[in-house]
Amino acid sequence: MHQGLVLKTTGSRVDVESEGKVYSCRIRGQLRLKEWDTTSPVAVGDKVDFEEEMDGTGMIGKVYDRKNYIVRKSVKLSKQTQILAANIDRVWLVVTPVLPKTSTGFIDRFIAAAESFRIPISLVFNKADLFMAELEEVQRDYISIYEPLGYTCYKVSATKGYGMDELREAIKDQVNLFGGHSGVGK
Repeated sequence: MHQGLVLKTTGSRVDVESEGKVYSCRIRGQLRLKEWDTTSPVAVGDKVDFEEEMDGTGMIGKVYDRKNYIVRKSVKLSKQTQILAANIDRVWLVVTPVLPKTSTGFIDRFIAAAESFRIPISLVFNKADLFMAELEEVQRDYISIYEPLGYTCYKVSATKGYGMDELREAIKDQVNLFGGHSGVGK
């Protein structure tokens, strides 16, 4: 029996990391048959027990209790929720004032969702190298709204490397969830 951390779920396959090795696992039928109000009994970030099969794959037999999780309504199965991730240490919202624009309304809803699940949140303002003059002012305005409320803000440029060392240090040794609009540079 091995204990591991779920890294990825895709349909019936679950990638689980244990002692530096990643196993492709399936979920034992008994777990699937339990009455779950979610689309799957296993989520990214779950701690699980699994048995290694002869072919090197694994069979998940137990999912440990979660310290927290974040969900959304399932699009196809309206009565169920989809667990996006579990056992999260911090949520990071990646924001850009344009290319694409992230509105304060979107940021507020994201913060409210993370707070409702008792998950700490920080904001990452990406593409800082592209924002001069008025766009830089918009970015500063956003930061002046959220930093006084206790949300740590990072200005970075993922492509130029600006601010990335500080961000890497902040996410080190944690289970992190990055969110944001498509195109912001998650």
